[in-house]
Amino acid sequence: MDAVKKKPRGQGVPYQVKLSCVFMGLGQLFCRQFTKGALLMLLEVGFIFFLVFAGVDNIIGLFTLGTTEGVPIMGIEGDNSISMLAWGITTVFLVLLFALAYYANIKDVIYTAREMAKGNRVRNFFESCQTLLNKKFYFLTLTLPLVFVCIFNIMPIVFTALVAFTNYGGEIVPPKLVSWTGFQSFRVIFTMSEYIGTMGKILAWNILWAVGSTFLVYFGGLGLALLYNSACLKFKRFWRVFPMFAYAIPSFITLTGFYFMFCDSGPIVGLLKDWGWVSESFTIISYDSKWSLRLLGFFCCAWIGVPSVMFLATGILSNVNKEMYEAARLDGANGFQQFLYLTLPFVLFATTPVIISTFINQFNNFSIFYFLRPETVYAPGYFNANSSDLLINWMYNLTVENRLYSLGSALSLILFAFMAVFSLIAYVTSPAYKKEDTYR
Repeated sequence: MDAVKKKPRGQGVPYQVKLSCVFMGLGQLFCRQFTKGALLMLLEVGFIFFLVFAGVDNIIGLFTLGTTEGVPIMGIEGDNSISMLAWGITTVFLVLLFALAYYANIKDVIYTAREMAKGNRVRNFFESCQTLLNKKFYFLTLTLPLVFVCIFNIMPIVFTALVAFTNYGGEIVPPKLVSWTGFQSFRVIFTMSEYIGTMGKILAWNILWAVGSTFLVYFGGLGLALLYNSACLKFKRFWRVFPMFAYAIPSFITLTGFYFMFCDSGPIVGLLKDWGWVSESFTIISYDSKWSLRLLGFFCCAWIGVPSVMFLATGILSNVNKEMYEAARLDGANGFQQFLYLTLPFVLFATTPVIISTFINQFNNFSIFYFLRPETVYAPGYFNANSSDLLINWMYNLTVENRLYSLGSALSLILFAFMAVFSLIAYVTSPAYKKEDTYR
């Protein structure tokens, strides 16, 4: 029996692949793909020049956040720590993109070398472009959105997350140097009585607001959809016009209108006082308003959000199997039982992602109480916040109004973690995930 000979390490790997591992595009040149090889080589040369003249300094600046503090009165410009942080993050993303391009370069030359070993003709640059357009068009259509997602979504999130681990804010702003402080911002939020007390109050109200507003918006829209789909309703097209008006008008215009209607000098409070229904000191929107403003917020939220859910539920209800209701009526089920056991499960299955997104949007609904209370007034017992503020409004007060950027970023990370865990648990435990085969 002949002994099995082991192949020496590296045997069988085409030399073109080894060349492309050393320098991008070099293997393509030896495969007679001159245009592609030249472009890839130019890409790596450009990347090397970028690293030499700016990239390495940007990455170093990401770790140091500057070494020279600026003194404008003496004409010393110094280092801008926040600019260095932003450019450092950008450079890291560019390095990752170049790594992906390097991987694609090696994968491409492996395929080309195998085709050459089989005796097949190597495609030129024009044919490669045609193949990319015809057989891998999905790659082109997804690449551009992915780049924009990285630029406008992922990079700002990373920047905000990193700011939470610095002392940026308050008196520490450029031209002063910002430094890394680790979890100091989180320790301040969870240990200082002013912050933890305010966060506890606002979080409790925020959860109540998100649950209550989602319930009002969802079941208000579903109720209107059931009403419009009922056989006894006449002039259906006419009645559907009015919710469309509330849906079409921008929300900030609607909220501004509600503010002028319900403020102390507005017509609603004036009529209530003229009729003698309330005292002269009665207010709905004032510096110390609490539940009156909160209830007004629920009303405004329902006014703005119910029409969109109504239009969605109307389309879903049009696909309901009528035979189920006929069978339920024959079995003696009344209207409420039909809604509870037939309509609601079917609509919940189709709209669970909408409910989750509505809850998240309401949890982070900045505009409601920002436009209903234009004045920046802080309530007693709250640190830089008011009794009607949500967490997103509190973050705005900390960052924009008081320039406590690191604390606001830390709070945003806490909020993001809470919403991510809730969304995952809510979807996994929902009928849309557990009973996917039931409604197919």
